Parts: sequence; structure tokens; C-alpha cells
Amino acid sequence: MATGLTRDARSYSGVGTLRALRPARASREALAVSELRFVRMGFGADAVEYQEAWDEQRRVHAARFADEIPDTVLLLEHPPVYTAGRRTTDGERPLDGTPVIDVDRGGKITWHGPGQLVGYPIQKLPRPVDVVAHVRRLEEALIRTCAEFGLETSRVEGRSGVWILGDPVERRPAPGGLSLDFDPRLQDEEFDPRLNGPEYAPSNAGQRREDRKIAAIGIRVAKGVTMHGFALNVNPDNRWFDRIIPCGIRDAGVASLAGELGREVTIAEVLPVVERHLADVLRNADLKPREVERAPA
Repeated sequence: MATGLTRDARSYSGVGTLRALRPARASREALAVSELRFVRMGFGADAVEYQEAWDEQRRVHAARFADEIPDTVLLLEHPPVYTAGRRTTDGERPLDGTPVIDVDRGGKITWHGPGQLVGYPIQKLPRPVDVVAHVRRLEEALIRTCAEFGLETSRVEGRSGVWILGDPVERRPAPGGLSLDFDPRLQDEEFDPRLNGPEYAPSNAGQRREDRKIAAIGIRVAKGVTMHGFALNVNPDNRWFDRIIPCGIRDAGVASLAGELGREVTIAEVLPVVERHLADVLRNADLKPREVERAPA
């Protein structure tokens, strides 16, 4: 899927990465608090293979830990790929044996591919590390991005990511003309939409007026520095999600900006908006460590 974006002057790969990003004579203190850089790795015909991007994350992570570079956000598209976080179960993987890359982030299985904007913020956090606060900051930037395009999104308690809230159960259309009283998802925790026809597919959640996720978030923090990040569905073919249980969630689905707005939206349009809101949220965040309440001696 064409995006109108190619590798540009801010893109990089291989050994030149750290030299290109290392600021001259910057103090460690300045690097730790004042800078944030965006690197556009590749989009469209230049989409970046997952393993290449993962290797690049590790290189940038090591440089950030050593205070050789400032906080850095890698932005890109991937060719189609399924990745599974540490909590993924066998029953959530593709039934047809499609290959899956197991990764070291939190969360469960998801898909990346054309039409999806992926961001890997590599940021040094103060100790004690507040992982939840980092996730909430990423959610906030993406919520603001969707709002700028005219789409209201939200958080769902107990579920990370950015969501479009569905109608109350009693107001949703009944799949296949059946009463919602017979919807198997309401009674069966092991309900598998992959085995029950397209009317239950994650990609059709909007037609059913259910909660649906437009941006997934999965991160890892190692040595106080974040890895992995977010995937915002701009205009992908969401049927790729129908082969899996996205994020291990059986009673909701997926969405995209283009699908919800009913018009074409491109990565090229969304990219600068995401950068602007990430910059505002991450640069202005209060990264002081949380106060830990200690039991009286």
C-alpha cells in the first residue's frame, strides 16, 4: 500500500546509526532531560522487516542507556508480520500455522503491516520505573492524534491501547439476526471468533457496534530504558487480525482511522501529527520517580 513516504535524510541503518544521532559534546544530564528525536526508518515500498527494526531497537537502546544519544522514537511500517508477546498462549496464534515472531515485549499477539504506523520510543525513565505511566503517555499522544482527525477515542479500564467505545450491549445489532442473548461470547470465556464465521471476526467489530482497538501498545523496559511501543491502524486491511485473537481479547475487535472516518487516510497525513503529539507529551512529561509509600518500621 503506497504511503507517499520513503526513507529520508533522517533515516538511517547499520553502523551509521549511533554516529548520526550522537550530539556533539552534549552532557549526560542534558541528554537525559531535554532532547527527543524522531527517526523515520521506512514506509511503503521501503517498509522495514521486523527483525531489522528489532535489531535497530537494540542498538539504539544500548546507546541510550550509555547516554550516547537522546531519547529517540523510531517510526516505520512493517511488511505483514505477526508478533507474540510473552503472555501469548498457543490458542491465540493463527490456526493455519502462519509463522509468528516471538518477542520480548509485554502483551500478547498482534499483527503489523501496510497501513499501520508503528512507533518505537526508546526513552530513559527515572527509577523506580513507572511502566504504566509510560503506557498512559503513549495512549495520550495517540488519543490526541485521533481527535485531530475528528475521531473520539478512549481508554478501557484494564486494557492498554486506544479504543473506540461501542454501544451498550442491549443497543447492538444482533449478529446473523439472532438475539444477543445467544451471543456465545457472553457466556463462553473460550469462545473463538476464528471458528464462528465472519459475523464474529475482529475486523467486523465496528458493524456490530462493539468496543474496538485502533492502537495497540506493548513495551519492555530494560535497564530503565523503554523498547517496543505502539501500532496505530491508519488504513490497513484489518482482516489480517481475523487469523488471531488480537491481544488475547475475545470480546472486542479492531478498527482503523480510515474505516471509522469513512474516508481515505494515509500514513503520510498521520505521521507528522503523531510526531507532534508525541513530542508534546513526552517532552513535557513529569518523569520524576513515583513516591513509594513505605510501611512504618
